[in-house]
Amino acid sequence: MPKREDIKTILIVGSGPIVIGQACEFDYSGTQACKALRENGYRVVLVNSNPATIMTDPEIADATYIEPVDWKTLEQIIIQEKPDAILPTMGGQTGLNVSLETCYKRNT
Repeated sequence: MPKREDIKTILIVGSGPIVIGQACEFDYSGTQACKALRENGYRVVLVNSNPATIMTDPEIADATYIEPVDWKTLEQIIIQEKPDAILPTMGGQTGLNVSLETCYKRNT
């Protein structure tokens, strides 16, 4: 698939605190997504409240926010970083729910 030239920065929403049955698989997939996107020339911004993950290692993303995974935090990061795309699927149900709530609150 060719690289989209209209997308420069991608925001990845992590899964937040460890939830039973939803931890390591999202850390692994999120880490691999960050690596793949960076290798393809995209700037990657990550938000995840769990500092004890591989995903939040400083070398994985271009910018890492270890902050609560909630709509208010996500909104502030969107305002500051101005991502061209958001990838909530790497955060499992938490990432999806928070991203959807942010869309509703921002009326986007």
